[in-house]
Order: sequence, then C-alpha cells, then structure tokens
Amino acid sequence: MSHFAVSILKNGLHLMRPAAVGASSVVIIFSGMYPLFLDPAVPAAHALTTAMLLLVGCLLIHGLLTHALNDYTDYRSGTDDRSPAMLSGGSRVIQNGRMTPEAVGRFGFGLAAVLLASAILLIAFGQARLAVLLLIGIWGAVSYSAPPLRLAYIPFAGEWLSTFPSTFALGLGGAWLLLGGLPDWAVQNAWINAVYCIAWVMVHHIPDLEADRQASPVKRTSVVWAADRFGPAFARLPAVAYFALIGLSAIWLAWSGRWAGAAGILVAAALSVYWLAKVDVRDAAAVTACEKKMLLTAIVLAVWLGIFH
Repeated sequence: MSHFAVSILKNGLHLMRPAAVGASSVVIIFSGMYPLFLDPAVPAAHALTTAMLLLVGCLLIHGLLTHALNDYTDYRSGTDDRSPAMLSGGSRVIQNGRMTPEAVGRFGFGLAAVLLASAILLIAFGQARLAVLLLIGIWGAVSYSAPPLRLAYIPFAGEWLSTFPSTFALGLGGAWLLLGGLPDWAVQNAWINAVYCIAWVMVHHIPDLEADRQASPVKRTSVVWAADRFGPAFARLPAVAYFALIGLSAIWLAWSGRWAGAAGILVAAALSVYWLAKVDVRDAAAVTACEKKMLLTAIVLAVWLGIFH
C-alpha cells in the first residue's frame, strides 16, 4: 500500500473517531438487529445484508460526514482550538496538521452531495425505505453543524432535531426494512439508545464550556445555556435530565413485560447520574473519565436491550 493510501486511511480513522461511533451507532445497530437474527421468520442472509447496510451507512454518516462537518464548522468558529481536547474538541485532524480546514470542508460537503445523490438513486430504483433512512442520517449530520442551520449552536436543537432523529432511525432501521413494521421492542430499544446517546453527548460538551462560549458565533449548547442560566455546577443539568428520562422509560418496558430490560435501564440511568453528580465539572480530565464510563455503559445497555428483547 502506498504512503498516500496509508495517509488517507489514517486520516479517515482519526476523523471517524471509532470509539464514539462504536459506543453509539454500532451498538444501536446491534440492539435493533440481534432480535431479528433470532426471528425464524427472517432469513439469516437478509438480516446479515441489512445489518451490513446499516453499518456502512453509520460509518459514512455518523463516522465521517458528521465529524467532518463538525470539525470544519467548529474550526471556523474557533471552539475546537480552545478545547481541552481529551475526548472533546473534535477529531483534531485540523489542529494536528493532518488535513487542512479546506480539505476537511471539501470532503464533508462532497460526501454529503454523494450521499444525497445515492438517496435519489435509491428512490429511482424503488428502495424508498433505504432512501428515507439515508436522508434522515444526512439531515442529522448537515443540520447539526453546517450553516445556515448549525443546530449544535442552539440549546436543545442539536440533540433533539439532529442527533436524536438520526440515531433513533438507525435503531429502527432493521425492523422497518425486514419486518415492514415497528414492533414495540424495536421502538423501545431505539428510544432508550438514542436518548442515552444525546445524554452522554451533553457530558461530552461540559469540558468545552468555556471554548464554546468564546466561539464566534457562540456555540450555545444546552450545556452552555444551563451554566449561563443557573450557574457552572448546572452544566450537568441537561445530561441529568436525559438520564432521568431514560430511568422513567423503564416503566414503559416493565409495563410491556420486559422486566430484565427495565432493570438494566434503571441501573444504567442510576449509575450515570451518580457518576455525573460526583464529578467536578471544572475538571476536564475528571469529566472525560466520567464520559468514558458512560461510553462503556452505552455499549452494555444497548447489548442488554438487544439480548433481553
């Protein structure tokens, strides 16, 4: 393999941020697909093909497209240059000189155009459901970071109008494509995993609080909004609220007879709130350590919900 090819591969892996994608998108796919592999009415070959399509889609959209546009936008606003850059602060491909800002921007918008063209082709070939899932993913990535919407810079908009629809659709994708409908377990799993995802993203934003405040335009995330309105200690408030929402969702699963799933949700939500309540939000290293625990919890919870469906 040539040096140029190796460089492209390394830059792509840095840009993708595999740990974050694995702890969110990949396990969300598992949570929604594992029960379908066990369903005798679903041919194993169809389930495998669907899982691979979802995996490729999440790597392209949640891994490359989202991060490329986010890196480019946050570089231009200045927030990534001021970030403590542990798990936060983008992929650092720009700051470390691996790629120029212009190259990252061209790659991001070029990939968005290719994916949009692919969605149009899917519609033309009668694959409307795949096209819808692809369009939702593109919307999530582009609306989160790219002007003029740049919803990540608006309190509550980035997580609920961009991140949540994209991750929720990913969790539902397998059942929708293979069963033609949305069984309760699929909706429940997709909901829990998507809300947990936006909860740890809020924790992810805590170390960037001052960097986001100094950005131009100001990156007024839900974390910045909470800290400005109630004080620095309340930077954890959005994440705590989302973890509480996850805990309340255990009632839904218990009501439908999924007692093991409900128990797993309660444990995950309680541990996450406990860790977050103890952490010093002014200590970037401590918050990062807390976030790592939550990434592992996201993996365990998604697998747990997939197994105990």
